[in-house]
Amino acid sequence: MTAGTASKAARLLGVSQPAISQSIRKLEALAGLRLFERVRGRLQPTQEAMALMSEVDRYFIGYEAIEHRIRSLRLFGLGRLSIASYPALGNCFLARAIASFAPEQRKMQMMLQVTSSKEVYQHVASGQVDFGLLNDEVNTHGVESSSFSVLPGVIAMSPHHPLRNKRTLQLEDLATDHFIDMNPEDSARRRLETALTERQVQLRSIVETPLSATACELALSGIGLAMVHPIAALDFVPKGLVIRRLSMDIECRTLLAFRPGRPISENGKEFLRCLRMQLEKETEQVNLALDRKAR
Repeated sequence: MTAGTASKAARLLGVSQPAISQSIRKLEALAGLRLFERVRGRLQPTQEAMALMSEVDRYFIGYEAIEHRIRSLRLFGLGRLSIASYPALGNCFLARAIASFAPEQRKMQMMLQVTSSKEVYQHVASGQVDFGLLNDEVNTHGVESSSFSVLPGVIAMSPHHPLRNKRTLQLEDLATDHFIDMNPEDSARRRLETALTERQVQLRSIVETPLSATACELALSGIGLAMVHPIAALDFVPKGLVIRRLSMDIECRTLLAFRPGRPISENGKEFLRCLRMQLEKETEQVNLALDRKAR
């Protein structure tokens, strides 16, 4: 299913191709299901195989989490902290927070995974990480979650944009140029769309991207306007990106997620304090950038 062909699967497992074919026949006989169709000498997975594969994937996530934890304990004992984050905060904000935390002085190792909010949730739920930061677009059923930050999205633009000298933008201003959208599942985008519909404002979407960093780069390049997470935008201000307030707050919400019944270590608690201090510091920097006049 993952290799695509029986011959590739055989090479990955270090067995012969006939052994793969025999294993498939045994599994089909045991399950009483036809898992693959034989089409011109190739194996095509059936709908039953697809459904079974989703269960297999969940099993291996748990299995890999156990292996990962064993390796971690063997190499570092309990002096290790694992975090997963969605890109808006994971790409640069968390790097600065980790530098401030100074794990080398604490004689500990940290692991940071930057991935989608959905995968952050899966990592937390399976116990692969100590905690995660994710967008509120994800249903957090099955894990403990609380609010980490609620910040109004900012409008990003190039330093030469006609709107650069307006301190606060109206929703109608967003329709004066092309617009760079976040993905449809992004909750801040959905809140913006609701506000636009109520005001009967139609945007001219030109690019769609899942990453605030990409949206900032596109806006900086003059492609159009974008509404982005303010902390993600902060990294592009030194490059010339101009950010402005919107007349109504469209919230970018970040959740902090833990696995239920799993106590946070002292190192984890200390790092969470460091995270909140870093957030406060960077929120102040965002406000300064919002008030700064464009050149």
